[in-house]
Amino acid sequence: MIKIVPLNPDQVPAARQVISAVAQRIFEPDKSPQEFEEILDEEHELADVNNYQQIYAEPHGIFLVVLDDDKVVGTGALRPLEFEIAELKRLWLLEVYHGQGIGYRVVMELFGFARRYGYKKIRLQTDSIQTRAIAFYRRLGFVEIPAYQPNEYDDVSMEIILQP
Repeated sequence: MIKIVPLNPDQVPAARQVISAVAQRIFEPDKSPQEFEEILDEEHELADVNNYQQIYAEPHGIFLVVLDDDKVVGTGALRPLEFEIAELKRLWLLEVYHGQGIGYRVVMELFGFARRYGYKKIRLQTDSIQTRAIAFYRRLGFVEIPAYQPNEYDDVSMEIILQP
C-alpha cells in the first residue's frame, strides 16, 4: 500500500538512500551506490535532507516520503524561496515505481500544501540530463524560465503559477 506522509527523523537515512540510489544511476552509473553517497557526503549535497526540520519546516515548507508499506521508496519537498514563491526539491522515486502516478500524487500533495500556505508560484531547478523529469514537469504545467539562482549542477529552471 502506497502512502505519502511527512518525513520523520527515523526515515532520514532511508530517504537519503533513495535519493542517492536514483541519482547515482543517472549521474554516475559507473560508481557504486556507496561510492556515490560518499561523494554526496563529501560535497554536502544531502545536507538539506539531514537538516530537513530546519530547511523544510512547516508552516513554510514540507518534506514528504513515499512509503510502500513501511519502506521509503520516494521523496518530495517544498521550501520557501521568495515571498509567495516556493521551490520544489528532492523529487525522487525508485525506478520500479515509475509510471504508476506516484510522482504525480507527491507533486499534487506539495501543490496543495503550497496553496494552503499562500504560495502563488513554484520553481525548480534540474539538470538537463534528466529529460524524463523535465518532460514530467512540462506535463504538469511547468515552463522554463531564466535561472533564478546560481547552481553549478542544475542548468534548467522551471516555474508554474498555481491556480487557486
